[in-house]
Amino acid sequence: MKNIVKKLQQKKLKISFAESCTGGMLASTITSISGASKVFNLGLVTYSNDAKINVLKVNKKIIQKHGAVSAECCESMVKCLSKLSKTHINVSITGIAGPKGGTKLKPVGLVYIGVKRSNKLLITKNIFKKKTRSAIQKATVNRALELVNSLI
Repeated sequence: MKNIVKKLQQKKLKISFAESCTGGMLASTITSISGASKVFNLGLVTYSNDAKINVLKVNKKIIQKHGAVSAECCESMVKCLSKLSKTHINVSITGIAGPKGGTKLKPVGLVYIGVKRSNKLLITKNIFKKKTRSAIQKATVNRALELVNSLI
């Protein structure tokens, strides 16, 4: 994380997050680093569908058709965050951290991560086969940071 904050500072880039299943863990991770205030702009925990719709402005039809845990919702979250935050890099996370809530089509550990930097958009589907909720959340944060690092 320190390296990411340093790289963002060097390139004068700002970053924002919209998190669901990680509940602010990504924002907490960046703010634990000294100097984060120079690069971190906004962190939203849009945990409920209502928050995704009313705060981020995700079209409710996307959630009705594809579900909150979907590539389509993740993409909409990151695009809406980008408009809202006006930062260089935006990250969205939506998934099922468990231990309950999974289905055959959407198992526990399924997480979508979206990263947008100007016109580059990356949506990844991840299945973290971890034992606990916190392990899935930590794996998600680590993967999100890897994706951000690849786009800096």
